[in-house]
Amino acid sequence: MNIEQPYIVGLGGTTRAGSSSEVALRYALSAAERAGARTRLLAGPDIELPMYAPERSERSPAAAAVVAELRECDGVIVASPGYHGSISGLVKNALDYVEDLRSDPAPYFDGRAVGCIACAFGWQATGSTLAALRSIVHALRGWPTPIGVAINTSAKIFDVDGVCLDAGISKQLELMATQVVDFARMRANHASCRSANAA
Repeated sequence: MNIEQPYIVGLGGTTRAGSSSEVALRYALSAAERAGARTRLLAGPDIELPMYAPERSERSPAAAAVVAELRECDGVIVASPGYHGSISGLVKNALDYVEDLRSDPAPYFDGRAVGCIACAFGWQATGSTLAALRSIVHALRGWPTPIGVAINTSAKIFDVDGVCLDAGISKQLELMATQVVDFARMRANHASCRSANAA
């Protein structure tokens, strides 16, 4: 890992290009880049994968690409729409493929900070979707950032160019992205110190 330039993967959005969750994810990744990270967006068609089946070892090229990016990253940002009070099937299915990392030296999301973004038309679904995302991250041994971002899309949050029109949401996305990047750097520094002490 490059301590100065950690690699952050953003995963989420919907099958509709330019959805609120995809725009929020792009905004967060831009904030991570401003904090010095390299980033990769996996959204829409990138995560429209075959239904995860644990008994099958074969993987589609798209699924193999998602698993490879998540294996290499130093941190993750996940953004989901709130569908009927929880995360979308599209995002959940993509996250189910993290099971392929179970035998890695750092299994699942172990040792990685994960920022969570939930977008929904109303506050009730944003809260329950964000809670579900954070619970999934815990189950995958990730470290949810102290701040998660709930975005009520009943108000206009982003303009057509992806500029955030809500100062509060902008600050939250910036803070969450910075926490992911900072945690990745801290982990890399800790690993470097342990290696130096063991030498």
